[in-house]
Parts: sequence; C-alpha cells; structure tokens
Amino acid sequence: MTSMNKVFADLPVTIFEAMSQLARDNNAINLGQGFPDDPGPEDIRRAAADAVVNGYNQYPSMMGIPELRQAIASHYGHWHGLKLDPMTEVMVTSGGTEALTSAILAVVEPGDEVIVFQPVYDSYLPIIRQAGGIPRLLRLEPPHWRLSEEMLRGAFNRKTKAVLLNNPLNPAAVVYPREDLELLARFCQEFDTIAICDEVWEHVIFDGREHIPLITIPGMRDRTIKVGSAGKIFSLTGWKIGFVCAAPPLLRVAAKVHQFLTFTTAPNLQVAVAYGLSKPDEYFFDMRKDLARSRDRLTEGLKSLGFPVLRSQGTYFLTVDLSPLGLNETDEAFCRRIVTDYKVAAIPVSAFYEQDAVTSVVRFCFAKKDATLDTALERLADAVRRRKHVSA
Repeated sequence: MTSMNKVFADLPVTIFEAMSQLARDNNAINLGQGFPDDPGPEDIRRAAADAVVNGYNQYPSMMGIPELRQAIASHYGHWHGLKLDPMTEVMVTSGGTEALTSAILAVVEPGDEVIVFQPVYDSYLPIIRQAGGIPRLLRLEPPHWRLSEEMLRGAFNRKTKAVLLNNPLNPAAVVYPREDLELLARFCQEFDTIAICDEVWEHVIFDGREHIPLITIPGMRDRTIKVGSAGKIFSLTGWKIGFVCAAPPLLRVAAKVHQFLTFTTAPNLQVAVAYGLSKPDEYFFDMRKDLARSRDRLTEGLKSLGFPVLRSQGTYFLTVDLSPLGLNETDEAFCRRIVTDYKVAAIPVSAFYEQDAVTSVVRFCFAKKDATLDTALERLADAVRRRKHVSA
C-alpha cells in the first residue's frame, strides 16, 4: 500500500478524544475535554438563528463579513487599546485551530526553527512539521509555569523564525504577567522572530487579572499574529469562529493559506458573534465571575479531599499535582483509573509534552453545572476513601 503522510499517519488519537471516549464508554462525568455543559448565551444563539432565517446564507467574504471584522477591531480597541484596521488587519476563520494553522503555514518554511513551550496544545507540532519547520521545545514546570531568560537564551538563534505562545496557558491555567511578555518580546526583536500568539482564553481570566496581548508590547505590533476564538469567549465551543489579527504583510499571507483551508465561515454565526462582541463590559465581567465561582467550587471540593490544587488564573481548567500524594502512578495511569473505577474523566498533563514530560499533574475542567461538579466530587471522595482503606 502506498505510504501516507507520516506527519499525520503516525499521530495517536488526541488525548482529548481518547479520554472523552473512555468517559462515554464508562458513563463517566467528563471533566476532561474543555466544554461547558450548558447551551451558551441565549441572546447570541437567537441572533444566529435569526440570521439563518432572515439573513444571507451564501458564501460570505473570505476574510469574514465586514460587520464582524469591524466588531473584532472595535472590541480589541476597547479592551486593549489595540488599533486595528478591520479591512487589512483582521480575518475570520473556522475556529482557533484553523487560525493557528493559517498563521503557522504563512510563516514557517522548511528548515525554520519554531520555539514552542511545553505543555503544548496538540495541534501546534504537526502543523509546524507539515510546514517543514523544526520545533524547539522548552519545558515549563509546575507550580508557576513561568518563562525565564535562561531558557529563552538557550533556544533562540538565527534560525528561529517563529515562537508560539499560548496565553492564558492551557492546561496550566496561567495568565502571563507583563514581565514575562516583555522578556519574550526582547528576544523576538533581538532575533527578528515572529510571534504567533494563541490567545483564545483572553476573556476567561480571574481574580482581577489583566490579559495583555503580546502584540501590544512595544516593538511587537508588526511581528505578532494574534489568534482569538469566539467559542471560548462565549462558551460556544461548537461554533468554531476564530480571529486572526496582524499587520497587513503578515495577514495577507495568512489569508492566502486560509483560502485553501476553509475559505470562509458560516455567515449566520459571524453575525451572532459580531453582536456578542458588542455586548457591554458587564457581560464579560459576569461571565468571569460565574466561571470563577465554579472554579472555586471544584477547587475547595478537591482540597477538602486532600488533592493538592494549583491555583487557576484563567481558562476553564484547574490542575492538581499528584506528587505529594505518593500514589506511585503516573498522571495518565491515574486518569485511566478514575474514569474506569470512579466514573470521572480528567486529562493527564503529560499528554501536552513530547519530551521530558511532567508526569504528576492532572487537568480538570470546571466549566460545568454545580450538580455535575458535586457529583464528580462525590465519586472522587470514594476514590480517596478506598485509597486510605487500602493503605491501612
């Protein structure tokens, strides 16, 4: 049989699908994959429904409908003081993953080195390699997952074409402070490197923290491709509406990639997202408060059971470091055991590493209803009681 493309043929099933399938097989509560268990904001869904019935349903502009591109530019201008030309610096894609793929394929050529921070979202590395790029993997570690000058100095060189930064960071739930961003910006400028910034969790931040887009750091405006996602902003993950924002020379090439990936995106969803982005500030603050309440509910419940929880600064996730528990099993073994024996699915953070993995940290999704979280905690309490009984 003719051999297939090894970049993709040799890939395993993603950990998200693998654990979700185990959750389905075991009728387990899925705190692994990152999606809420409610339908999302009703007014935004109604705007999409109205646009289907009464709006335009043929091919929209490849770059996105003007209404949405203007809304994206206005939104980032309001929240971050980022001035964007909606016609030359904003593009709409079919999800954040397609946005990232368009950006990576626009920038990376064979032989280029691309700095990527582990834990790393699973789509980055295959796309870099498909472009002929060479990933340079830098290891972030719990509990703080911070960047350092030493790690950057050891990786950046004259072959470094791009760096990928996920901020806020999934799965570690870190919102990077200005000092880390300024450090990275200094290296990008020193080595003439383009930054591709996966900022899909930009609005899902807690405790009064501020998301700072790397593109707003001095010297980065013309060398940063910023990626956003309406699915994450509005808890409508199935809609797959992504944003790409960049200076015209970068966006023009990303658009040429986009035209041969999906070309365009459902116009009714674009209309509804434009409506959503124009909502008052209170909507976004209330969304953060509601998610922070769910985060705290799961955090306190896990802590009461004896799980060492690392503080979640953003995203839908919190992480638990199992190492103090002395379980004598890896994070993956732990996740497979609790989904099979106790009917709760989680994600092993080691799955976000390709080499030198952190193997003691587990990710839970808290973007769920109270009853879902409480039932999961009851089941995990059984796991803790059984462990104590076995130890005795």
